[in-house]
Amino acid sequence: MLPSSIQISGEPLSGAEVRDICRGLRDNAVRLLSLRGCRLCDRDFGRICRALAGATSLAQLNLNLGVVSSPSRIKQLAEALRTNRSIQSLFLHGSPLTDAGLALLNPALALHPALVALDLGDCMLGDEAINLICGLLPPDGAKSGLKELTLSANPGITPKGWSRLAIAVAHSSQVRVLNLDYNPLGDHVAGMLAVAVASSRTLEVLDLEGTGLTNQSAQVRSLHAWRGAGGLEVRVQVSPCVCGHTEGVAGGSPRSRVSCVHPFPHSSPPQTLLDMVENYPTALRSLVLAENSISPELQQQICDLLSEGEEEEEVAGGAGDTQERERGRDPAAPPRGSGSWMCPSDPSSQMVLMTSGLGDSLLAETEM
Repeated sequence: MLPSSIQISGEPLSGAEVRDICRGLRDNAVRLLSLRGCRLCDRDFGRICRALAGATSLAQLNLNLGVVSSPSRIKQLAEALRTNRSIQSLFLHGSPLTDAGLALLNPALALHPALVALDLGDCMLGDEAINLICGLLPPDGAKSGLKELTLSANPGITPKGWSRLAIAVAHSSQVRVLNLDYNPLGDHVAGMLAVAVASSRTLEVLDLEGTGLTNQSAQVRSLHAWRGAGGLEVRVQVSPCVCGHTEGVAGGSPRSRVSCVHPFPHSSPPQTLLDMVENYPTALRSLVLAENSISPELQQQICDLLSEGEEEEEVAGGAGDTQERERGRDPAAPPRGSGSWMCPSDPSSQMVLMTSGLGDSLLAETEM
């Protein structure tokens, strides 16, 4: 019997339903379990956690919209994740975790061998939580870290916290999709994110919808990149500085670094998101800027540049495939592996279809 999915939304769960869910998990008959917004007692929640601890077929767990509603439930979930080895996508959007709750959950998240997608949107997080999340984004050479991270609607995170996340993303993380929508980022934080995008070798989708950006977003007074014996070094001055410290690490090599310098000599004209997309090689394929004070013309220019990059890669890839076939062997596999990530063309869409290297498409929800 092939694993199936159980999806219940916004309903109170009866004892019989909980028993059926637990039986399916113990029999390894469930691949996707979604209980978003469901109401159940603490005893039944504990029963489900004990069942999913030993489940080997469960790949996606959706507990969005307040299912994990207390410290005791956070501890029960953490205990289950310490034992479970199969969950690849965990959705806790709209759960009142706070920094303290994430601290309880973090050890299990950090040690989980399969987790690649994590949704912590609208979880009342702050800067302390960001420090923990950065630890889930390991550099190249370490075990595979998160490939999709959602931190939507966490207004308690300050510019200092966002700058730390930007440095972590820039430092050769595995993140391909980063959703920061509906956070009050503003133009200064966007500047730090522009540097992170330019440095990242993996980031393909960045969602900045409703984050308070303007046409001056990502303004960087000076952005210089050069290669030397130590690899790629990027120096950036953001005015005013929001990073909280003077030095960090960026992508390019293990010895690369990012420095905030005051003042930076020989400043060049301001660089914007448009300049970043146009002038710096990047893996970025989708940049969502809806519901910001950014002109439609500028958004269209950025979209056109990203589309041009995709077309150039398709042409180059087609030529490579032809050459490989002429040599009588199969073309090399793409460097990203079997996992693909698809961003909806309509920014208002709430559904993202992803495979996350799972082999079968799973339906992931982005809650607003």
